[in-house]
Amino acid sequence: MQAQHASIGLVPLTQRPAGSWRHVLGVFTDIDDTLTSEGAITPDALEALGHLHQAGLHVIAITGRPVGWSEPFAQSWPVDAIVAENGAVALVKQQKLYQADAPTRTGNFARLQHVAACVLREVPGAVLAQDSAGRETDIAVDHSEFVHLNEAQIAEVVAVMRREGLNASVSSIHVNGWIGSHDKWQGARWITRTLFGRDLAAEVDRWVYVGDSTNDQVMFQHLPQSVGVANIRRFEAELRHKPRYITQGERGAGFAEMARALLADRRL
Repeated sequence: MQAQHASIGLVPLTQRPAGSWRHVLGVFTDIDDTLTSEGAITPDALEALGHLHQAGLHVIAITGRPVGWSEPFAQSWPVDAIVAENGAVALVKQQKLYQADAPTRTGNFARLQHVAACVLREVPGAVLAQDSAGRETDIAVDHSEFVHLNEAQIAEVVAVMRREGLNASVSSIHVNGWIGSHDKWQGARWITRTLFGRDLAAEVDRWVYVGDSTNDQVMFQHLPQSVGVANIRRFEAELRHKPRYITQGERGAGFAEMARALLADRRL
């Protein structure tokens, strides 16, 4: 099923069969450039989160952003949780949940700082993301938020991270590197099991995922009811696993478009 899904491409969300999301239980969403524009959540995206929550749907944000950056949003947005640092840690209001124990995190943190130093030394122009102070389980190099790196520089950053034994992925703004087998999909399975006692892998058709970049591919791969906001076109040529649908609107407007379609199905 995954191989077939990967070849489907980007179908306009307006062509989705009416009623096909009637039995959806919840929504997973990326944050940067999916809910936000210029680093802030758009009013229509925030309103859409509220409408989904009020309708009784589970809503979970999954991001490469650090846990420190995510804390105020976990407390103020109408979401069940924010899974940060590509699946390593979750915020449920004021509670913080980790996948790894404290000694493992301490050892990994030291190794991550070593790799960060390698990247800065070896890749001209590379700088750590400005949100790095809030990171506990990964590192991030800025490529489009405040600093621009070209494709060759981004590829160099990824190569150094992987050479040093890290997992690496590229979001719309950062290159993230981390230690361990977790990623957005594994983090989604973990938090769904932890909070709701549900096996996400057994009910993939009952969850929608919304994203905008290459680091969302693992979610596009596993969740057939996946949606790319329109600005995903920037990365379309690089996507091995694409979302099934694409919105007309970009960023928060695209997320709100998805929410309206889902809530319309709920009323059928």
